[in-house]
Amino acid sequence: MTQHRTLIVRVFAPALVGNDRRTLDIVHGMEKALPGLRLEWRLSDSGRPIALPQRDAWLADKTRGGKFPILCNGDESYPVTVNGRGRDGLFSPGGQPLFEVYAELPLDERVSASAAALLEGVAEGACALWGRATPDDAALDIAYQTAPTPEGPPSPRRGLPALQLFEHLRSPEIPAHLGWLNYWSAAAARAIGFPDPSRDAELLSRARRTASGGWVVQLTEAPLELGTSAHLDALKRAYERFPEIGGRVTPR
Repeated sequence: MTQHRTLIVRVFAPALVGNDRRTLDIVHGMEKALPGLRLEWRLSDSGRPIALPQRDAWLADKTRGGKFPILCNGDESYPVTVNGRGRDGLFSPGGQPLFEVYAELPLDERVSASAAALLEGVAEGACALWGRATPDDAALDIAYQTAPTPEGPPSPRRGLPALQLFEHLRSPEIPAHLGWLNYWSAAAARAIGFPDPSRDAELLSRARRTASGGWVVQLTEAPLELGTSAHLDALKRAYERFPEIGGRVTPR
């Protein structure tokens, strides 16, 4: 039986305010990145798609209440979803409240080919500080880099480095971890020292600059699969190159 992989997109942005258009910009960005995608359904309490004939007006009204409820494409055989939530400053770097956006898509050839544009559309729409797009199986390995054990500290798999908890990072501009595709705002790129032309030639060969001055940086050509030694090595090299990611260095 073939196991279907999922692409998980997560970005972290400044908190929502009042009549914030960013939720609409995120949805429009996803639809532009993946031709034919229409996120014009909401989910009922039982998980059934319900059509939204006036989607933009409905979402704008919800956003005024500080919400970004789940939107989907209405196709239960090919589910695409996106939603967002606020993160209290008590659980965010530097004590600053944030807005977290989360999207899931089937990881087929079509989505894989559009993944960089999808991450860019979500991140730029959210005015994100940083974010990533990663297959679900690799995302689980990455989660173990911060997941505490019964004894306390994290227990990373595959020789990956241990990372600080999200709320312990000194600044919200510092990415908490890496993924297959990484979005770094201009502020995040400065915080981690990217790009350095003398050290980042390989990464720059798979990077694209965004309209806001940020970057989308792809670690491997194919979707990240950490059972593949070349992919695992690429992820380890990126962590070595950017020790600031995950709060592994103390500022001088």
